[in-house]
Amino acid sequence: MSKHFTLTLAQLNPTVGDIAGNIKKILDVYKKHKTTSDLIAFSEQIVTAYPTDDLVLKPFFIDRVMKGVEKLAKQIDGTGAGILVSAPWRDQGKVFNAALLIHDGKIVAKRFKHHLPNYGVFDEVRLFAAGDLPHPVEFKGARLGILTCEDMWFPDVTAQLRKEEAEILIVPNGSPYEVDKAHVRTDHAKKRVEETGLPLLYINQVGGQDELVFDGASFVMDQKGKIISQLPSHQEYVTTTIWEQGVDRIWVCKSCETNATLYTGSEAIYQTLMLGLRDYADKNGFPGVLLGMSGGIDSALSAAIAVDALGADRVKCFMMPSPYTSKESVDDAAECSKLLGISHGSISIEPSMKAFETMLKQAANQNVGGITAENIQARTRGMLLMAMSNATGYMVLSTGNKSEISVGYATLYGDMCGGFNVLKDVYKMTVFELSKWRNQSHPQNAKGPAGRVIPERIITKPPSAELRPGQKDEDSLPPYPVLDDILHCMVEKEMNFDEIVAKGYPAETVNKVWKLLDRAEYKRRQACPGVKISRKAFGRDRRYPITNKFTDLIVENG
Repeated sequence: MSKHFTLTLAQLNPTVGDIAGNIKKILDVYKKHKTTSDLIAFSEQIVTAYPTDDLVLKPFFIDRVMKGVEKLAKQIDGTGAGILVSAPWRDQGKVFNAALLIHDGKIVAKRFKHHLPNYGVFDEVRLFAAGDLPHPVEFKGARLGILTCEDMWFPDVTAQLRKEEAEILIVPNGSPYEVDKAHVRTDHAKKRVEETGLPLLYINQVGGQDELVFDGASFVMDQKGKIISQLPSHQEYVTTTIWEQGVDRIWVCKSCETNATLYTGSEAIYQTLMLGLRDYADKNGFPGVLLGMSGGIDSALSAAIAVDALGADRVKCFMMPSPYTSKESVDDAAECSKLLGISHGSISIEPSMKAFETMLKQAANQNVGGITAENIQARTRGMLLMAMSNATGYMVLSTGNKSEISVGYATLYGDMCGGFNVLKDVYKMTVFELSKWRNQSHPQNAKGPAGRVIPERIITKPPSAELRPGQKDEDSLPPYPVLDDILHCMVEKEMNFDEIVAKGYPAETVNKVWKLLDRAEYKRRQACPGVKISRKAFGRDRRYPITNKFTDLIVENG
């Protein structure tokens, strides 16, 4: 006689530290599915959201988590579904990353994460104790192999579970988005399925958390390694699967209705930027954002993403022209704001420039020119935006891209001002690609208008900071296609000088970029957070010393 097991996957958007709010999310799903499911499985650290970082090191935080879970358990009765949740958990004086199976008012099983990631944005070795290799959990006639996130990336955990006759693998996850990462997850899942012959259910968190964006994209894989149910990405989603076990004890999915198409390319990046900004603003309680609309492509794209994420009524833009601002930039900024349907103001910074010139003349008997005059313009604009942020409560959105941040082509306390930067991990050439894509596409779940939102001239004109007459970015930097590729070699690929030159780039160009990258570290340390989309974003991913004499890979004389 065959057995049946109904398993619901809950892909939710929790908030770090909001124990009560996250538990409410769990209970809302439980109440809806308790009578139709045997088990409801949630993502990694659903009780606290992931990552909690050093909150885990506070004993009273763990106390509150455990009290919250105990209170949650009392609301899970024995007449319906059990729930599989994850939380930091103290056991015999150590804190573990724990998966907790709850039913009939109590925790019926605990399984602790065995492999703790300690690379990139992950820092679990300093936060958690490693658990032993887990044993299967018997629940409602099914032997469940529970492995948390990183445990799926290694064969020893699933080998142990298969040896002890696990029948279904369940993988709670907190896996953030990176460009082209989706296949990495499915490749590891397929390996574990091939090694064990067991079906696998992968439940990933969704939502923005500071720099990280969790894209969800949970899935169900059958015992042959085929994805039979694909949940959508970048949104909350709950789906139920029905399993039947035959005489060979293999569980076969008889019902799994969800089969979403995942975003790819520019659409995936754009959705990630939207979600990251929306959750950063909403979860931190900002009524909206404001930014300087320069008439350039970075501010135009930032404004478009902000409108799509938050709505036009929550975005304010300001043009702050100087004597060097072209009429084309003034017109382009106004047209872009009109296309997006957002508030647009204009404040000349010329009076402030003259005031600073007078003050500096009095203080240092110096005429203001060169980089000093340029930085005064940028810092005047930054001060104006921060003042308006104070007055309105709106968060300043910084608009610098990864190319500029890499080489220090930005002014501290000027255009680097802001509470968040949606383009922080986006190279300039990708900015162009995203702008063209947005003009041709209307993103799913976007709150902005369809059709063209960025004037064509903004995309086609040569980039310029317009801080002096006739200025162009390429006066100071290599052409952006060259610069971006060299930076990608240095930052993401960690290639040395000779390897980059061997790609055909002039030694003096590589040398210049390397020095600019190295010298700008002190600026990046003071930059605001921003959405991570690459394998190595500045901040959590890449931590270099500011005082640094390591120059072995640089040709000192070009």
